[in-house]
Amino acid sequence: MVCTTIKPGVECPFMTAKGCTYNGGKCHEIVEQCNGCNRTSELESGWYCMACPEPAAKWKNGNCNLATHVETTVAATKQKINPLKASKRGSH
Repeated sequence: MVCTTIKPGVECPFMTAKGCTYNGGKCHEIVEQCNGCNRTSELESGWYCMACPEPAAKWKNGNCNLATHVETTVAATKQKINPLKASKRGSH
């Protein structure tokens, strides 16, 4: 349904005919780490994330997985090779 509380006109999965069903009944403002993200939007009551109702929870355990301004790097793990097995593989 379309939000009628904090983000009027925005589709929200937590909005029902009885109002917002999210924890606390409203979306929470962005946190400092969200600055620079393309998913944030300024509304009359402040800055809010358009993808997540509680941005602080997304940053609690590291980087937000929805952040557009954070680059994730995959660490290449060097696999340990058994020299005996490697020599057997090469002889075939």
